[in-house]
Amino acid sequence: MKEIERIKLPIKQEMELFEGKFSKSMISNVPLLNRITHYVVNRKGKQMRPMFVFLTAKMLSNGEINEKVFRAASVIELIHTATLVHDDVVDSSNIRRGFFSLNALWKNKIAVLVGDFLLSKGMLLCIDNNDFDLLKLISKSVKDMSQGELLQIEKSRRLDINEEVYFEIIRKKTASLISSCCALGAASSNASQNKIDQLASFGEKIGIAFQLKDDLFDYGDKKIGKPVGIDLKEKKLTLPIIYSLNNSSNSKKRWLIDCIKNHNNNKKVIQDVIEYVKESGGIEYTLSKLKFFHLEALKELRNLPNNQYKESLTDLVNYVIDRDY
Repeated sequence: MKEIERIKLPIKQEMELFEGKFSKSMISNVPLLNRITHYVVNRKGKQMRPMFVFLTAKMLSNGEINEKVFRAASVIELIHTATLVHDDVVDSSNIRRGFFSLNALWKNKIAVLVGDFLLSKGMLLCIDNNDFDLLKLISKSVKDMSQGELLQIEKSRRLDINEEVYFEIIRKKTASLISSCCALGAASSNASQNKIDQLASFGEKIGIAFQLKDDLFDYGDKKIGKPVGIDLKEKKLTLPIIYSLNNSSNSKKRWLIDCIKNHNNNKKVIQDVIEYVKESGGIEYTLSKLKFFHLEALKELRNLPNNQYKESLTDLVNYVIDRDY
């Protein structure tokens, strides 16, 4: 049994029910839209975000579940899918999870409109059921993700990012959605505001660790579906290169900036940059930060109920950190 399937076992029934409810939530009276959303549903990923929702909710309620939890899982997956569709357009990416992206098959205009449709369906799912607490949480996340993406685009143009700004970007762009998953799970199980805030903090720390792990893949040797050096080619300054820039001589800094700014499509140059980042300690530093946020996230779970759902939630956290892709 795959590790992710083992982790799902305490919420296996809920995940199976969720898939049907999620598919139903995307139905429209436009045949083209139904063909596209059917394509999206059949190429789903690991569904880690709904898993965070269900495990958080069941941990706090000792296994009890209600329809609001299913709606919370659906809205998070609708918003997440919408952001992926829009990201592929922004990044001019033709591949998503080993398959053609929507913009590759149906072009940018249709892809953007499908993303807008998914976003609005998520919002309406909350409004139609008077889940205004869920709507507030997810709306903040959408705002943060948009700001994070725009801040990263601005900094990739100017190449003037520092570590503080980098963490602000990933808190908004990546961690905010995972934070929302855990907060939504808590809110939909009628937890106190203190518990909702605690789980939001837990999710944010996991989200930061998740992005740090993703950044390290840019310097790896495995074929993981994300080409090595792709962040550098896209002029995205992640923590390994930021550390190397901050701990290099002025001449090396100028060389690194010139490589990224003017030679980012040269495979040999990018490989030289990767090797320099490894030699200058950028990987080790990023790993130390990854371990820090990993442990800080687990600390947030200490005073929460001890049950099988907490065990699986802990396993899911470790899986996010230890994953190979």
